[in-house]
Amino acid sequence: MEKRTLGKSALQLAPIAFGGNIFGWTADASTSFTLLDAFTDAGFNFIDTADSYSSWVYGHKGGESETIIGQWLKKSGKRDQVIIATKTGAKGTLGESLQKDGIRKAIEASLQRLQTDYIDLYQNHYDNGTTPVEETLSVFGDLIKEGKVRVIGASNITPIRLKASLDAASQGLPRYESLQPLYNLSDRKPYETDFEPLATEYGFGVIPYYSLASGFLSGKYRSEADLHKSPRGQGIKKYMDARGMRILNALDEVAKRYHATPSAIALAWLMARPNITAPIASATSTEQLKSLIQATQLDLDRDAIEQLNVASTY
Repeated sequence: MEKRTLGKSALQLAPIAFGGNIFGWTADASTSFTLLDAFTDAGFNFIDTADSYSSWVYGHKGGESETIIGQWLKKSGKRDQVIIATKTGAKGTLGESLQKDGIRKAIEASLQRLQTDYIDLYQNHYDNGTTPVEETLSVFGDLIKEGKVRVIGASNITPIRLKASLDAASQGLPRYESLQPLYNLSDRKPYETDFEPLATEYGFGVIPYYSLASGFLSGKYRSEADLHKSPRGQGIKKYMDARGMRILNALDEVAKRYHATPSAIALAWLMARPNITAPIASATSTEQLKSLIQATQLDLDRDAIEQLNVASTY
């Protein structure tokens, strides 16, 4: 499988990342192991998680996803074959402040759960807008020097703070080589307006989350009656307007022409966008995983891309 370079780093990624938010939530340990084995056996190598996953589940405190990934890494022996990305900085986590002591405690906890001595991509999960960017980058730089982190990235950060961080990196601090924003065929305007120009200017890679709009772009949610199909169902209701139906209809038509699933088409559209390194997507079954694999085998023509662009115009 052809790999893509993340920003200006040395990381080589397969063009889709497995979203680890499901591990310990909608996929138990056994199912997670099966999915990770199938994912890597298909040639993929990029797994994304966070120290806060899955704290939103009753009885969970965060770290469940990292723990399952760590157990799988130990059992499979595939640590050298995969790129592990995790994050800190969410509310309630050790690194919430994104200050030195918090990040130090957070990464040690993540390394222990992941059962590894280094993290390939360590990300600022939620920028708090107050900690000086130089302070956060400085501790990230120390972790890189110590060999605990290879590359750093950002997620859920304002354009102003992202630009300030990138400019600070020119003063000898490490640079964010990736941005993990909300971006998909339904959620286009914020990223394309505020972040896409920065990605082009600075040359960082983009690894969008909610690449299938929480499953809406899979096409299995066509009415409010379908919302019970998943624990994410209620979060999908916002997409069920006239524009959302236009997008689904366009996906159906393009999918029919390419003998593919709507999910595969939506991911292929994302992968064809400028600056996109690897969309993040999840699967809770090997059947769903086939759509992720299929997406990497598609080369959408200009007519298909234009049809999807027009249907999703904002």
